[in-house]
Amino acid sequence: MNAGPGLELSGRTVVLVVTGGVAAYKSAELARLLVRDGARVHVVMTEAAGHFIGAATFQAITGEPVWSDLWDARMSNGMAHINLTRDAQLVLIAPATADSIARLAQGRADDLASTLCLARDASCALMVAPAMNRQMWEHAATVRNINMLRSDGAFVIGPASGEQACGELGPGRMVEAEELHDAVCAHFTPKVLAGRRVLITAGPTAETIDPVRVVTNLSSGRMGYALAREAARAGAEVTLVSGPTGLDCPHGTVRINVRSAAEMHSAVLARYQACDVFIAVAAVADYRPAAPSLRKIKKSADTLSIEMVRNPDILAEVAGRADAPFCVGFAAESHDLDGYAQAKRLSKKLPLVVGNLVADGLGGDENEVVLYDDAGRHPLQRASKPVLARAILAHLSRMLDR
Repeated sequence: MNAGPGLELSGRTVVLVVTGGVAAYKSAELARLLVRDGARVHVVMTEAAGHFIGAATFQAITGEPVWSDLWDARMSNGMAHINLTRDAQLVLIAPATADSIARLAQGRADDLASTLCLARDASCALMVAPAMNRQMWEHAATVRNINMLRSDGAFVIGPASGEQACGELGPGRMVEAEELHDAVCAHFTPKVLAGRRVLITAGPTAETIDPVRVVTNLSSGRMGYALAREAARAGAEVTLVSGPTGLDCPHGTVRINVRSAAEMHSAVLARYQACDVFIAVAAVADYRPAAPSLRKIKKSADTLSIEMVRNPDILAEVAGRADAPFCVGFAAESHDLDGYAQAKRLSKKLPLVVGNLVADGLGGDENEVVLYDDAGRHPLQRASKPVLARAILAHLSRMLDR
């Protein structure tokens, strides 16, 4: 899922250091994502990186000159290792090979990449995305070097596990560009939910009719996933209980996959006591077939009657408990939004309800919502769901801090 505009990156300067690994091709996509979201990106390539990708690629993507030589005369004072990081807020090494990690841990300063890392201002953070063969990653020397970087304050993203260029399987792959982009956005996001544990439900549920048919709805899950992603970026520990969607698990969250309302009910009840905030975004089916058929129902008549029974009301059950966390409900209505949303908030004793008309955004990329709390109604302008998620969480954080 497209995470939407990275507002956190607008006006930021990132130094992207590309070292000599096959994963350098992912760095071109990463540079594109950072530039798309408003960041200025200075690319620094090691000599080895040039064997895997060309400088012209990065110059075309970023609109900035690419740097590789410690003695490059294009910098007016000849000090690229100083000047490149003075207006930067982050140095990101992706891919970070075993050699580049060792150089950082040892404090080496014998090329432009290593020297600018050592010379950067304390306000400029360092983030590394390891990429190497699994045996190199697991070697005691690399483990020692990574631990040293972490103790020095560097942020280590990954590595992922899977098939490697050498043909082996295991940990060591550089994480994908989208995940690195999320990590950079998270770094710059104000941590308004730091220390909070947030449980979110998202997506539709699917209630079995027979082995090939279900009762479901048009929810895409995008709103719940956007809230999970933005909550994680804001410093929360996020658990996402998700019905069937085609969306990727947001970076920094734990996803529990469920199918039916009963499964979602069980997953939430097993976890709500360990959270501070419960946000019920999922479009849970109100009813399910009373007796699902074990075999496919064959066409035999012009009409078909299916007896339906009510599903448990997950939000009402959690909110009604003595040990309930701060509960947020969602109300998707076809009409009379104010009346139904406020009635839902009052009947379930919810501090906050997010309401919208289904015609405004169910299943789409954008929405228009109204927040309802004890102080009244707070309409939000129509926007992408990630932007709305940030606004909802900002309102939520202010309520938690009262």
